[in-house]
Amino acid sequence: MLKLQDAEIFYGQMEVIKKVSLEVKQGELVSVIGANGAGKSTLIKAMMGLVKIKHGKLFYEGEDITDYPAWKRAELGIGYVPEGRRIFGDLSVEENLKMGAYKIKDKAQIKRNLEKAYDMFPKLSERRNQLARTMSGGEQQILAISRALILEPRLLLIDEVSMGLMPIMVNYCFSLIKELNQQGITVLVVEQNANKVLKIADRGYLIETGQIMVEGTAESLRQNDVVLKAYLGE
Repeated sequence: MLKLQDAEIFYGQMEVIKKVSLEVKQGELVSVIGANGAGKSTLIKAMMGLVKIKHGKLFYEGEDITDYPAWKRAELGIGYVPEGRRIFGDLSVEENLKMGAYKIKDKAQIKRNLEKAYDMFPKLSERRNQLARTMSGGEQQILAISRALILEPRLLLIDEVSMGLMPIMVNYCFSLIKELNQQGITVLVVEQNANKVLKIADRGYLIETGQIMVEGTAESLRQNDVVLKAYLGE
């Protein structure tokens, strides 16, 4: 469904992603793990079109989208949950959700999609008129995920879902991601919390200093000596 081929990404003169190739098959839940600063967020931003791929190609459902802007990728069915949530703090919960529906012209469909979000997350329904910045970090993360779902994406890119959350919300967010995947959404999640994400993923990649060091099934990564020592604390 998504295929990155020999991608090289630079910040100025510094190469931060070095000939990385990875793929996500339809229906999979794939994780990219690695330490802070390894290049995970840069990688997922490049897939969403927020960072330019200098060399290499990105394909979505067989179509070369390397040079497509982010909005066009969203139209094709790629959703994005950014690191740090990036909700609109001075807008209400419902206004945030409507921002996610910006490409839908049919008002009836927007209403249906909003109600679907409220059915899935009753807490958002209770707080639909509340300013987003007054919500807890966990509630804001749920809002960010809901906003990405409003356009009914077929592929969901998620950046560091557990960052800054209490343990109970971390567990909830990972179970939610698994549930969304089981409902038919293909998911690619980059995550520092390797222990949690490898428990829900089908496959994974370990990235260090901008390069893929290990790849395989989630179970094989959990048994890998490098992953065990550096990321699973064993």
